[in-house]
Amino acid sequence: MDHNEAHGKAADPHAGHKMPDTHGSHDRHAGHSVAMFRDKFWLSFALTIPVVLWSTDVQDWLGYTAPSFPGSQFMPAILGTVVFVYGGLIFIRGAWGELADRKPGMMTLISLAIIVAFGTSLAATFGVFEIEVWWELASLITIMVLGHWLEMKAISQARGALNALAALLPDTAERVSGTETQTVPIADLHLGDIVLVRPGSRVPADGAVVEGSADVDESMITGESRTVSKGPSGKVIAGTVASGGSLRVHITAVGEQTALSGIMRLVAAAQASGSRTQALADRAAAILFYVAVASGAITFGYWWLSGDKEHALIRTATVLVIACPHALGLAIPLVIAISTSLGAQNGLLVKDRLALERARNLDMVIFDKTGTLTRGSPAVSGVVVAPGSNESNLLALAAAVEANSEHPLAKAVVAEAKHRNLPTLQAANFEALSGRGAKALVNGKSVIIGGPRLLSEDKVTVPPEVEKLTTAWASEGKTVLSVVADGRLLGAFAVEDEIRPESHAAIAELHQLGIRVAMITGDSKTVADSVAHRIGIDEVAAEVLPADKASAVKRFQAGGKKVAMVGDGVNDAPALATADVGIAIGAGTDVAIESAGIVLVRSDPRDVVGAIELSRATYRKMIQNLVWATAYNLVAIPVAAGLFVRWGLDLPMSVGAVAMSLSTIIVAANAQLLRRLKLQQVPV
Repeated sequence: MDHNEAHGKAADPHAGHKMPDTHGSHDRHAGHSVAMFRDKFWLSFALTIPVVLWSTDVQDWLGYTAPSFPGSQFMPAILGTVVFVYGGLIFIRGAWGELADRKPGMMTLISLAIIVAFGTSLAATFGVFEIEVWWELASLITIMVLGHWLEMKAISQARGALNALAALLPDTAERVSGTETQTVPIADLHLGDIVLVRPGSRVPADGAVVEGSADVDESMITGESRTVSKGPSGKVIAGTVASGGSLRVHITAVGEQTALSGIMRLVAAAQASGSRTQALADRAAAILFYVAVASGAITFGYWWLSGDKEHALIRTATVLVIACPHALGLAIPLVIAISTSLGAQNGLLVKDRLALERARNLDMVIFDKTGTLTRGSPAVSGVVVAPGSNESNLLALAAAVEANSEHPLAKAVVAEAKHRNLPTLQAANFEALSGRGAKALVNGKSVIIGGPRLLSEDKVTVPPEVEKLTTAWASEGKTVLSVVADGRLLGAFAVEDEIRPESHAAIAELHQLGIRVAMITGDSKTVADSVAHRIGIDEVAAEVLPADKASAVKRFQAGGKKVAMVGDGVNDAPALATADVGIAIGAGTDVAIESAGIVLVRSDPRDVVGAIELSRATYRKMIQNLVWATAYNLVAIPVAAGLFVRWGLDLPMSVGAVAMSLSTIIVAANAQLLRRLKLQQVPV
């Protein structure tokens, strides 16, 4: 099956999840498929065997006599012509397209070579020349078709990320209507529908859980191997797998609006997007075409005028064959396809190829603090108890009071109590104290939780050991909440925007790569400096208004520094667009993602390191392939032209075809080595 057809068949049932066309009208393989080249190779190979066996030259060299029967002397010519038409016509059609576009390239060179070889063989059959090269023509076309088969197979495998993503969606979904469920095609799902996701089945569309709980495997979307627990109000993504429970999901996005569809568009667009290195390869291939034609003309003229007319034609064809910019044509696109799919498999979506190329030269990475280096929500980071109090009792009482509050600080205290599996106490007579905190009756005690005003206004005595620690917390920019029961201080909490555990590792790894790290935040300098000190940030821009973030990025760019900006919010969009490389945290807003060149599907700052390592590895592979493809031609063309014949070094046309195909296979194999790059970070 055509790999384009495979894309379509995988996607058609999924309404809106069709693969974008990554080929473009100029693609020399437009309309070609792996299966087509495979079939052409095996039939051409089968026909080439008798052509070679009944070749008089081969019989003389190997000292055997092929079976003779009426017309056997014409077998090489007849079967060679069949191979030329069946296997070679596709190259001639490709050449016609290149010439129509006024962009002669690889197909044109191959066509010139096989036409010259066919003409020479035909002339020899009718006695114009004594040399017979049908076996070389058949071998040449068979090897060319083999090379294209392997190339198409490599490209198809590299684009397999899209096939895998399309295959994630189920064909049907169980839509819930009242007490009944109905199996419907996912194309029939609409916003607001409720669907049932059974254990082991895939989520058919993006949505929010309204009932049930399950562990969801999001690895194909996020690259994260650990399952994520989902319960009521939890967000689920189309294509992910539920296990250990069933879910009822309220559909919030279908078709083109789903996260999976967006990922597929990004991967496809990245594989088709431009690249500076690709432009260099295209120019080199174009130059090589004219070098090959000129070399072929010189070769033909020299040997013809030297009186060796048979070898003039053969060596001209060999030059054209061996100079085919096949390896150059494959060197960059294959690396791009592999690196893009490799990134997608590891939670890195490359929207802009140039952004990925620039990432290898970064001098500095700037992180937005809230939601990027931190979780974006307050969490309890410290607890101190007064003499005679108990930490568990302190937390349980505080959580009982705060359970009735919607304030983010209150939620942090309740979450800490739940994390410690503390007993749930019931509170009565809850009262919010404006500017001070909250108050409630718990187990017959009047419990108040609040900030510094609570202690000063109620003249609560603070033990020295508690005061020492709370003063230190305050100096670090943390919010201090005190708990008072019946007029006596029980203890205090430090609450702050929790630093992601991955942030420490991300910054350490960036430093190992020789990259400085900066942070932009709207928080006070005290808070910013405290966070920076704890996780190793080199430079800080604090108290930056949202509208000024782009200006702050420009200041970091002073002196020609190449900087990346990592953010997740609407107010990060201008800064992401201003930076040399904009990197959006995937959990962030659509606006931020649209402004970025690279999207991190997981909210893990360590993936920034993965993006830079992918950039550097991709560039290395591109340069290695370009150097190999160019150096090969510099050496091979003079040999093919017969420059070293007087020293006994001559290159048969079929050997030239083998050398050309081998060069292509080496480039493809080298690109495939990129798959060994390990981008997945070890969970913290």
